Amino acid sequence: MQKRFVSIWFGHLLADWQLIRRPELAEVPFVFAAPDHGRMLITAISSVAQRFGVEVGMRAADAKAICPGLEVLDDKPGRSLKLLRGLGEWCVRYSPIVAIDEYAKDGLLMDVSGCAHLWGGEKKYLKEIISRLKSKGYSVRLAIADTPGAAWAVSRFGKITPLIPEGGHTEALLSLIPEALRLEEPVLIKLQKLGFYQIKSFIGMPRSVLRRRFGEDFLLRLAQALGTEEEVLQPLQVPVPFQERLPCLEPIKTRTGIEIAITRLLENLCKRLQAEGKGLRTGILTGYRIDGHVVQVAIGTSGATHSVSHLFKLFQLKIDQIKPALGIELFVLDAPRVDDAEVPQEAMWTAKPGLDDQSVIRLLDRVAGKVGLDVIHRYLPAAHHWPERSLQVAVSVTEKPARSWQTEKPRPTELLGRPDPIEVMALIPDHPPKFFIYKGVQHFVVKADGPERIEREWWLDKGEHRDYYQVEDDKGQRYWLFRSGHYGENQKYKWFIHGFFA
Repeated sequence: MQKRFVSIWFGHLLADWQLIRRPELAEVPFVFAAPDHGRMLITAISSVAQRFGVEVGMRAADAKAICPGLEVLDDKPGRSLKLLRGLGEWCVRYSPIVAIDEYAKDGLLMDVSGCAHLWGGEKKYLKEIISRLKSKGYSVRLAIADTPGAAWAVSRFGKITPLIPEGGHTEALLSLIPEALRLEEPVLIKLQKLGFYQIKSFIGMPRSVLRRRFGEDFLLRLAQALGTEEEVLQPLQVPVPFQERLPCLEPIKTRTGIEIAITRLLENLCKRLQAEGKGLRTGILTGYRIDGHVVQVAIGTSGATHSVSHLFKLFQLKIDQIKPALGIELFVLDAPRVDDAEVPQEAMWTAKPGLDDQSVIRLLDRVAGKVGLDVIHRYLPAAHHWPERSLQVAVSVTEKPARSWQTEKPRPTELLGRPDPIEVMALIPDHPPKFFIYKGVQHFVVKADGPERIEREWWLDKGEHRDYYQVEDDKGQRYWLFRSGHYGENQKYKWFIHGFFA
């Protein structure tokens, strides 16, 4: 596929932004200025001020002298860059790779390879972007070419057409001035002194001659514009490897339309995942509304899957959270986390007990979709005797334990994350409690078993050992209690509850 790039030039970025906020300035010449070594230098100008001859870099005092009624506004550092970043994130609807123009800081560069056909071709694609940005109040010039450098040059200095056909970028550059190559000021002055007023005047000269006269950076910029040297864009949002986009001919406002869009996205995504032996673990659906706002919902799965029907049911639970307002014009489905998917083996009896049964995993996913991913947990045994460290949270349903559960001694069904202190009346030294008070309720012990001593893991932390008892109260409820440390003459007796038996 031939690479294609679009350059968007905001000729009066800050001025347009100000006019959107203050329409009354439409016929008033105004500029933005910032202090520089005790002087106020102009950083941005409006189109009205430009007609009076005001230029960027001019002193504000000189500008007022040539432009009566000029209004000078204070500029803030980083304002234009912040504004460009916001516009770039909005333009992600047209391409997943959008970067800020690092040379002039007044435009955007987009890698649109394989995107234009979604809007009916490159001509309609450019027209759509221009009309949408102009409707927001920004005056822009666009160009599309085979290289970022050529697109940048044509968008700012081209006079014929912004749509450069494939392979035509070199010819489009010939008649342009050297400034179109994004060169530094000293190099431009030297070119002008030598009489090189167009790129075609020096493009055929030997590289050794050009390097000796103008330096290596000059050759790099020329090569990037011609496409002999690749120019890497730094995208505002790093594209996800598994991503599907669905532009809509008409804005989608209904639940049925959203469901159809999700189905189509999932069919394309799952087809790619299945071909590579992968399964989705996290999915993010993003909707770009025509009013500029973005809506987003996310799902997660317990195990890697590329089942369209299963993933659709998970997204179906989230549709009510999507507020389409006036309509969604672009849907993007990202799979930022994928895992290797196990292909189920066909057999005469396909029913499998426990977590090997795919229906169980899908049920867990649907429950998590309703109550949240943080509610359902799976635990695996850990290589520790200390109760709090004897288990760990599994990363996924399919994760295999490193060791088996210790079953030689009974353990409570529910283990508290942190033992709770209790008040106990017990005979000493090794007798179980006669009764204990937990959360203000007194429990009389009728049966008890123990003690079971568990030593603290001294290489991890310091402290006393524990003597555990399994006790049953007069209501038939069973608890796991322990005494911390030895009885002693000067030692306070400490008892805790640590778990509950079924």
